[in-house]
Amino acid sequence: MVKTASTMLPLGTTAPDFSLPNVDGSTVSLSDYAGKPLLVIFMCNHCPFVVHLREALAAFGDEYQAKGLAVVGISSNDVENYPQDGPEEMKAEAASAGYQFAYLYDADQAAAKAYKAACTPDFFLFDADHALVYRGQYDSSRPGNDVAITGEDLKAACDAVLAGAEVPPEQKPSIGCNIKWKAGSEPEYFTGQPAV
Repeated sequence: MVKTASTMLPLGTTAPDFSLPNVDGSTVSLSDYAGKPLLVIFMCNHCPFVVHLREALAAFGDEYQAKGLAVVGISSNDVENYPQDGPEEMKAEAASAGYQFAYLYDADQAAAKAYKAACTPDFFLFDADHALVYRGQYDSSRPGNDVAITGEDLKAACDAVLAGAEVPPEQKPSIGCNIKWKAGSEPEYFTGQPAV
């Protein structure tokens, strides 16, 4: 299990566009969320770091969507080598986990590259103008470290956005499994090196 850290995309970055198939068969685009704060989560079915947060992410999605935050999950893994992350498996996982947010399939990995996503999970929070205000960890809990899952880091950022307040710029990167890039198409920002 190689631990990879977020690239920490510069704050203020405008949300890159996407238009991707959802597990319910619809197509979901960035423009669907115009004027709404938006959380984009790069995630997948099998990663131990995502599995660790699975129940918490479902509960988080329910709580914060009810507060007015749009939430989108995107899976960008190479399904040729990781078939457990394919579209049908995503559909089953969304139902099993109780994800009520859109769970999108990034077949050509273009969305992951546009966001400079590096790991699963990788969180990108945008304000209502779709400017990046938070990229970092859910909280300090990791598989096996015995730290309680609270979501305190991400929730504090989301609460600030929803209240129209500033999100503090001191942010800790998310840590997870690297996105499984298709052979020969690894982005220039991906070093393949474990996070320190």
